[in-house]
Amino acid sequence: MDEHLIRETEKIAVAIGRMFPGLCEVVLHDLRDPDHAIRAIENNLSGREVGDPATELGLRRISDPDYPSVLQNYANQFPDGRPVKSTSIGIKNADGEYIAALCLNLDVSVLSPLTHTLSSLVATDAAQPGVVEDLRSRTSRELRERIERAAGGSPRSLSREAKRDLVRRLRDEGYFESRDAAQIIADLLGVSRATVYNYAK
Repeated sequence: MDEHLIRETEKIAVAIGRMFPGLCEVVLHDLRDPDHAIRAIENNLSGREVGDPATELGLRRISDPDYPSVLQNYANQFPDGRPVKSTSIGIKNADGEYIAALCLNLDVSVLSPLTHTLSSLVATDAAQPGVVEDLRSRTSRELRERIERAAGGSPRSLSREAKRDLVRRLRDEGYFESRDAAQIIADLLGVSRATVYNYAK
């Protein structure tokens, strides 16, 4: 029964390793034979071989059935010094004894330069004073609604000063990007296009 369980776990080890070639080493340890524990090794990144002995974690599980069944994302390293993120999963039989361990060793040295590159790509400079930009295209309807809201429904009744302030706000909010914006503003405020441009200065 134990052998069947280990054979089934070996399928998982092979499948996971082949899903992440060159990136994640997957090792199945047969803890029934600690001196020759490595039963399978997929994506060999540590230089170990089938038949090599169990690691310290494997020996602890053999001696202590209460040892944690899952150790997740702990720092480790390959013999050549490359940093590794490891996860070790203990496999127990029906009697509650550890008979195997499935270990995943992710080579993070491959990912670190990529992480740095991505961080540089998405980084932005500190906010620039006075720089406000909305990349959304303003529509004529939005412009009309914005003016109506600002004027309380009566744009033409605004004072000259209020009209000038409104035009400048519209300019700062990007409404002048539309080709017909100046004419729409002029019509709603009851002034000429030239006056609108004068207000916007």
